[in-house]
Amino acid sequence: MAGNLSSTVAPVSSSLSRLQALNGLFAVYKKQGPTSADVLNALKEALLKEAGVQNPNPRKRRKQSLKMGHGGTLDSAASGVLVVGVGNGTKMLSTMLTGSKKYVAVGELGKATDTLDATGSVILEKDFEHITRPDVEAKLKAFTGDIMQVPPLYSALKKDGQRLSVLLKKGHKVEAKPARPVTVYNLTLLEFKPPLFTLDIECGGGFYVRSLVDDLGKALSSCAHVKELTRTKQGQFTLQEHALREEQWTLEHILRSLQCCSEGELEPEPPEAET
Repeated sequence: MAGNLSSTVAPVSSSLSRLQALNGLFAVYKKQGPTSADVLNALKEALLKEAGVQNPNPRKRRKQSLKMGHGGTLDSAASGVLVVGVGNGTKMLSTMLTGSKKYVAVGELGKATDTLDATGSVILEKDFEHITRPDVEAKLKAFTGDIMQVPPLYSALKKDGQRLSVLLKKGHKVEAKPARPVTVYNLTLLEFKPPLFTLDIECGGGFYVRSLVDDLGKALSSCAHVKELTRTKQGQFTLQEHALREEQWTLEHILRSLQCCSEGELEPEPPEAET
């Protein structure tokens, strides 16, 4: 019996050791629906199961068998690139939070929601028939470069240790955070088919696409909210070339795409934050 036991344990131990030896960054595709934390937990569970760990609990933080984090929250309704740090790679995630990102956003004119996206309740409706494509393109110029932006109330930003979105859902009154400096490197109108319009956005850390679309609607003497949002690039990771789909969440696929980190690149590990 002892011989049989050791022969079954050894491969599991070997697979888990390979997994725990990973250090670096890679990207996965986050679909619409789950939170970024849900995606991270599903990824950890898939990898631990592949390594032979029985009944893995990715949410259990004590004595973690696999150290992993992500570099900036995507809203549950959004999809696209989610950068993941594994092992010492988690210490590099601060560069993902502050670095450049690209998004494609579909906005809808004429309706504003409490969350600034399609998941919320409509709180205002206004006419939009007067808005033309040149109008939108002209207003976009004011949102390019170094600007000041007020973050959404429904966000991952925290007050007294709790996320604002959680406090709002509990019925607490929450005051808007003050405007803060953000950078928009490029902002282009890709398509204009009222009430829908599509923006291509390249921005720095701390920028909220939902706030941009809300502010743009107001600037056009109407209102607007985000209908769809896709992150197409984060740092050096692109949606087309680097983001691993769910069926690719295996050790071999990660080994092929992992960008390893050297000791000189390591930085203090940041808290997770929405960008």
